[in-house]
Amino acid sequence: MTGFGAAEGPVANGRLRIEIRTVNHRFFNFAPKLPGDLASLEGELRERLRRDLERGHVAVQARWVEAPESDGLRVDVARAQLVAARLRELRDALGLAGEVTLELVARQPAVLTGEMVARPEITWDAVEPIVAAAAAECRTMRKREGDALTQELRRRMDALEAAGEAVGRAAPERLLRERDRLRASVSALLDGRSPDENRLAQEIALLADRLDITEELVRFQAHLAAARALLDGDKPAGKQLGFLVQELGREVNTMGSKANDAAIVQQVIAMKGELEKVREQIENLE
Repeated sequence: MTGFGAAEGPVANGRLRIEIRTVNHRFFNFAPKLPGDLASLEGELRERLRRDLERGHVAVQARWVEAPESDGLRVDVARAQLVAARLRELRDALGLAGEVTLELVARQPAVLTGEMVARPEITWDAVEPIVAAAAAECRTMRKREGDALTQELRRRMDALEAAGEAVGRAAPERLLRERDRLRASVSALLDGRSPDENRLAQEIALLADRLDITEELVRFQAHLAAARALLDGDKPAGKQLGFLVQELGREVNTMGSKANDAAIVQQVIAMKGELEKVREQIENLE
């Protein structure tokens, strides 16, 4: 699902911003873009986001809004005090006027010295709260899309259930028509002679068994109920729904192969169309 989240906060005397963008993908596909000093945290970042975002192409960009200081000035306070005292002694000895100012003291050698300061170590504990805030914002956006998608899937499930019920109503009538058709065909072949009723009954029973779709309808309705339960739950359901849609398709195909009836075939075609739309939408659902 599509989502975006961003957050920033203080890290190692600097300020770090993290942005998370997600788009549709069947699996969790992690694509980080991190500064060199955060490269060592990539594994922890991946596992943290995998817990929050089960599916999707997850692009993460981290950048310093304010970079940590890597150099600075060292102040030798003791030397500054000594320099100030000596300057006052010099002023008094020469009988000069004026004050010994901060600017004057600071300009003297070795009072302010530049030195390299090691950048503080960047730990996962410092970065994780920013990642969590960005991920939470991203999940909120994904949830809005997921809620809309769930409503659409529920409508598709209702349409599938209605088509399955129509097939269930048409199935008994179809068996009666096939029985009558078989009797008429046998009578025509016998040219007025009486048929063997026992043999005819056996053939009708075999025909009814081949055409019976009761089991398929029962499993079809059970898979629909399971899919609805997943949609009503609060856990990631995309992968499980994908499996159920596959099983629903299997049952619908079997109904179609046994149909031998125009009305049922029309319902089967409609169900296949709905299932294809459901399958496409589930690819976007976490």
